[in-house]
Amino acid sequence: MKTDLFDFDLPPERIALRPVHPREQARLLVVRPGASPELDDRHVGDLPDLLQPGDCLVVNDSRVIAARLKGRRIGRGDLEPSVEATLHKRIDGSHWRAFILGAKKVREGDTLRFGDEGQVCFLGELDAQVSEKHENGEVTLSFSFHGPVLDQAIAERGAMPLPPYIASKRPTDEQDKADYQTVFAREDGSVAAPTAGLHFTPELLARLAARGVAVHKVTLHVGAGTFLPVKVDDIADHKMHAEFGVISAETADALNAARAKGGRIVAVGSTALRTLETAAGDDGLVREFAGDTAIFITPGYRFKAVDLMLTNFHLPRSTLFMLVSALSGLDVMQRAYRHAITTGYRFYSYGDACLLYPDLAMRNGASAPDPKSR
Repeated sequence: MKTDLFDFDLPPERIALRPVHPREQARLLVVRPGASPELDDRHVGDLPDLLQPGDCLVVNDSRVIAARLKGRRIGRGDLEPSVEATLHKRIDGSHWRAFILGAKKVREGDTLRFGDEGQVCFLGELDAQVSEKHENGEVTLSFSFHGPVLDQAIAERGAMPLPPYIASKRPTDEQDKADYQTVFAREDGSVAAPTAGLHFTPELLARLAARGVAVHKVTLHVGAGTFLPVKVDDIADHKMHAEFGVISAETADALNAARAKGGRIVAVGSTALRTLETAAGDDGLVREFAGDTAIFITPGYRFKAVDLMLTNFHLPRSTLFMLVSALSGLDVMQRAYRHAITTGYRFYSYGDACLLYPDLAMRNGASAPDPKSR
């Protein structure tokens, strides 16, 4: 399937640079596929009316860390060129995978120094050695500190890793520290927010609970690979970056029990959906899970665990737009996005949302396309 099938034109003014407040006032496009797809303009605050008692929302409780570090290369002559690292995957207590802006300036064995002051008096500067170089500007960094001390040093020196389409238009500020975390954030490890969860407030959660809609948590630590465009001509040649996810046995059992009683599983965001689909068997049952997932969901995929999806509006030619096209149909999503652009919906991380119903014809196998045939 050709990547350019997932392209569309987006006016720059449709990209949201700040969220609306309160967050549940974001607009919500309800998309119901069919012979004549139904598009319903609502707000996120309408979710209690759109969902049914017994439904389950599944959210990602990963917390965004201050993963963007600015520093310089030292120890190789008098020149100390500036570098910027975006951490994206923890390997162990002192090692991280990272993308380096200006990767040509560094080679294996180089030392990178981030910051020059620390609130922890003995900490001083934070150094990391480039222990390995990989493709596409990716490196493995071996830090001079370990465990909680390293976590604190990163928190002191790092900035919130806003997506490039926001960071290129304005600097990160203190407000982003609150705006770019969900109310569910608990487990440190993401370098990008699970943005569908940003729309929820305590007040909305209380109304959902009163409606009989349960909220269950999974964890997927979102990596910076989520920002990478699909550069290949055929999506079959694209390689996903692995991300670490967890589903507890308790959560799996609760979801399976709810579905057995007729409740629907509503994935809040692509990260929750990908975690559920990774952990589900062909029988549709969700299993306990802890490990990496690089699942790449494209049209033709048979969904096993997820019935509906709440998600933001995504980049053209992105793996995320491919995922929503797999759920609701490519033609339907192209039509929905044209409607959203025409009627002023706000796009991307700080933007509005859509509630997606599945294309039942594709789910039942009536007309699913061959991903390699288009």
